[in-house]
Parts: sequence; structure tokens; C-alpha cells
Amino acid sequence: MAVRLMVVDDHRLLAEALASALKLRGHRVLASAAPAAGAADLVIARAPEVCLLGTAAPAEPGAFDPVVKIKRERPQVAVVVLGPVPSPRGIAAAFAAGASGYVRHDERIEGVERALLKARAGEAAVAPQLLQEAFAELLNPAAQPDDEAQRLLSVLTPREVEVLVRVADGEDTRVIASGMRIAPSTARTHVQRVLMKLGVGSRLEAAALAARTGLLDRAGGRRARSEDDTSEKQ
Repeated sequence: MAVRLMVVDDHRLLAEALASALKLRGHRVLASAAPAAGAADLVIARAPEVCLLGTAAPAEPGAFDPVVKIKRERPQVAVVVLGPVPSPRGIAAAFAAGASGYVRHDERIEGVERALLKARAGEAAVAPQLLQEAFAELLNPAAQPDDEAQRLLSVLTPREVEVLVRVADGEDTRVIASGMRIAPSTARTHVQRVLMKLGVGSRLEAAALAARTGLLDRAGGRRARSEDDTSEKQ
């Protein structure tokens, strides 16, 4: 059942760690590399059964261009994307580019291995719920790019909006907790929920997404209105 595969990720150390772990489980890893300019060409040249392709920003334009190139030149290679907690749009974009699956960065090595085996067998290597949401997004796009900020903002509660603004301002968990008069553990939970809802894996990614889509400007306005409402009630 050994898979002949390649591991390609933005972070070379992660790629090498995954490659080593998969080798220990009996798989044949042809190479591991960071997805620089020639990453897709390397996959095309080596023609593995499966390529595990890491990306830190699945929502970025061109994030899945390597998938498109690999599938155009080597359609028999199954590509499994390794990325942060995905949004339906990110999943849809991965499958639209030709990927066979999507695995979260925080998945255990057993889960990664199962995804590789399913992809090699020609099956969709993604959780059923995520797959259903992805195809719904493909068939019925929910928002145009200029509506992305509003779409993302609509999934956040007023409390989470305030947390996002504070994260973007560079506040750590202790400062957020103090400013909002909540326990550090509660602040940490709020931060994790914001990251999950935005489909990102770190505070830096959340701040970058908020700035890029204009979400931060709208979030600031919504936070200000919320504070005004609170003051009026007091």
C-alpha cells in the first residue's frame, strides 16, 4: 500500500518533517521541496502517484496555479492540498484547479496518510461536509470578491469583531483579556474562533486577510457602533 509521493510546502522544515514521517510509515517519498518557481516543474519531472502540496493562503489569487500546471502536464498525478482551516471558497478553488483532496495543517499523520491513499485510489480526499460546502460554492457562488469583507464579517459576533480589531492592532492574549475585561482563557477561545471562522491558521494571517479585503475598516466601524449601543444602554 506504499504511495510514491512528493511533498511540497511553503515551509521547507515542514516539508522535510512530513517526508520523514511518511517514509517511516513505509511510503516512498521522491523529494520534498518548497514551492518556489520550479516546484510544479519538479513534480512534473518526477511524476509521483500523489503530490502533497502545502499552502499557507488558499484564498490568495494564484494559490493553486501549481495544481493547474501539474494536472495539465501530468493528469495522472493526484494532488492533495495541505492548508489552514479552509473556507468553502478555498476548498472550491482547490478542487476547481484539479486537486483530489484537502487536508488541514493540524491533521494527524494518520489522517494525512489516509488522504494520500484515497487520492491515489481516485477518491475525494476531504471530509464529506467540507466537500459538500465546496461544491455548493462552485455551483452557487455566494459573494463577489468585493463582497468578501462583508461575507466574512457576517460570520463574526460583535465580541469576535472586537477581538479581530485587537489582534490586527498587535495585542497579545493578555492585553486583549485586560482590554475586554475577560479571562485570558476566554480571550484565547475568542481568538481561536475568529481564526476558524475566517479560515486562517494564525493571527498574522487573520490580520492580513482583514486588511486585504477591507474587513478591518468595516470591523472598526461595526465595533464603534457596538460600543455606542453599549454606552446608550448604560
